Amino acid sequence: MAFKLPDLPYSRDALQPHISENTLNYHYGKHHQGYVNKLNAAVEADASLAGKSLEDLIKTQKGGVFNNAAQVWNHTFYWNSMSPNGGGEPTGALGDAIKASFGDYASFKAAFAKAAGGQFGSGWAWLTKDADGTLHIEATSNAGNPMTEGRTPILTCDVWEHAYYLDYQNARGGYVDAFWNLVNWEFAGKNFAG
Repeated sequence: MAFKLPDLPYSRDALQPHISENTLNYHYGKHHQGYVNKLNAAVEADASLAGKSLEDLIKTQKGGVFNNAAQVWNHTFYWNSMSPNGGGEPTGALGDAIKASFGDYASFKAAFAKAAGGQFGSGWAWLTKDADGTLHIEATSNAGNPMTEGRTPILTCDVWEHAYYLDYQNARGGYVDAFWNLVNWEFAGKNFAG
């Protein structure tokens, strides 16, 4: 069974003006699709990988299989971490946990933006949860995914250049600032709830 590029949860122009349709045409239509294609080729070449989920591949594989499986999963999670109706501040259990872990929303936002803006080279900024429910902000390089360390992803921001270069060129900070207008706190809250 081949992996397929999941549908976006919104139209390709829905995140404008913060992220352009042109960016989604390349980022989703070319980059994300490319990871799916490479993963399918790798799985087809190794019968021992047949039938494994993306999560299984991320947790058990290295090299190209890991990189492509993680990038397929990470990108799908990233698309869902945003919404054309997003932004604002988290409420409910997640909002309370963010305040308990980081002091207040402003401190959380500053720490997350620092992780995203400070990631050297390509990678991801994450809000994650430990098994005991403790929240963390972390950055992973390349295809890194917190599941490999036993943590649950709650929210992510893609800081590979292809995520923002067409719209923001080398101004990663401007892209991260725009990301806050799109954050899908409903999705993040469901991930936090488990």
